[in-house]
Amino acid sequence: MTIKLSHTFIQVHDQDEALKFYRDVVGLEPRTDAPFEEWRWLTVSPPAQPEVQIVLCNPIMARSPEDAEVVRGLLAKGALDGVIFQVDDLDGTFERIRAAGAEVVQEPVDQPYGVRDCGFRDPSGNQIRFSSVKA
Repeated sequence: MTIKLSHTFIQVHDQDEALKFYRDVVGLEPRTDAPFEEWRWLTVSPPAQPEVQIVLCNPIMARSPEDAEVVRGLLAKGALDGVIFQVDDLDGTFERIRAAGAEVVQEPVDQPYGVRDCGFRDPSGNQIRFSSVKA
């Protein structure tokens, strides 16, 4: 049996704003932008992994109004899990994303578990991290 990751979700306040950030700042490629029932199915992928799609998801999609409100509150607090992208040039990536105006959470640092990493917040407050394996 083969199991592979195909999709993961990032909750966002504004899908258009998120698309601009993840496409223009992070460097992901748009994959799908289509109406989905009364919502919008919007995905991006790392260029090196086009088969892995990240859904930029509005908190109301497929949720009750009460649950959507809870997710919106967690998103506003920056309390939802984020993602980690592996890159070849961590310091260059950090400088490029900082220069684009992203909120810095952590400057590049060598971690004791074998990576060098840094962190930012996306426009919705999600933490996104970038790492590279220490040589």
